Amino acid sequence: MRIALDAMGGDRAPAEPVKGAVEAARELGIQIALVGPPDLLESELKKHGPTDKISIVPAADAIAMAEHDVADAVRDRPDASINVAMSLVREGKADAIVSAGNTGAVMVSALFLLRRLPGVERPAIGILLPYNAGRVFLIDAGANSDCKPNYLVLFAQMGSTYMEKVVGIARPRIGLLNIGEEASKGNELAQESHARLSESGLNFVGNVEGVRVHKGVCDVIVTDGFTGNVALKVGEGIADYILQQVRTTVKSSPLFLAAAVLLKPALRRALQRLQYEEYGGANLLGVNGVVVIAHGRSDAIAIKNGLSVAQAAAQSGLIETMRASFARAPAPETTPAVGR
Repeated sequence: MRIALDAMGGDRAPAEPVKGAVEAARELGIQIALVGPPDLLESELKKHGPTDKISIVPAADAIAMAEHDVADAVRDRPDASINVAMSLVREGKADAIVSAGNTGAVMVSALFLLRRLPGVERPAIGILLPYNAGRVFLIDAGANSDCKPNYLVLFAQMGSTYMEKVVGIARPRIGLLNIGEEASKGNELAQESHARLSESGLNFVGNVEGVRVHKGVCDVIVTDGFTGNVALKVGEGIADYILQQVRTTVKSSPLFLAAAVLLKPALRRALQRLQYEEYGGANLLGVNGVVVIAHGRSDAIAIKNGLSVAQAAAQSGLIETMRASFARAPAPETTPAVGR
């Protein structure tokens, strides 16, 4: 198992990606190909001591987080770290890729170099969210702002396959994110998607309101990329707010500080589940390879967890299963829509 890591992707590159790679190599036993300028990466590696599980693959260029015209950037700069890392997967020299770089650039690079799986009209971003009632796979989390009902059925199929192959859930329950539970609720997209999902043969359990997503009522929650991305980021914002409030409250009183010392292990465990670093990253499903997109602010912990997410997907046979599942579907459209 070898995973390509775009060491120049993310707000904290290359220091945090390199540190995360070292931790993943030592703790998880993953072989990692660090992609970026060799001199820079070797300098970072020296800070962490030797490891024989990490190699460096040269890439002289990088696509910035704030870059706008990512399609042209990906096409015109083959030596950018994301393109070099993606090429390793295409050529069979890596089993998966992880990047915390520009999401649009990662998606465009995957579409250009790995291509879509036969029968997949729209790749989608799916992320596994940890809740007390069980993990829920949210798809689409931002790849497709404008969707048709058949896209949402495809997302449900991909999410179901992910949960079955990677997480090990037989017949995953599919829920449609909506403003109410009745089939008549929501806009035209939601109502038509509900009808099609009901006839899809998937284990569709109906509409799910946002307030119930964390309660374990379904294993896969399906929505369009615009709504999914907003829901995900609102959730991150609420989690940050809770963390700040807990810290502020604990520091507000000597009594609270004393109690916090006793409760520190329990507080750490509870608050840890609210941090995006623990998610590891989102999966770009529907392309011909395992692609994990980590948060742009990823630190070493998030990068390590992203590598773990990629390892699990690559070992599960996910791509092979999807390739077989969608091979008989109608041919995809010629021009993909790419979100950012």
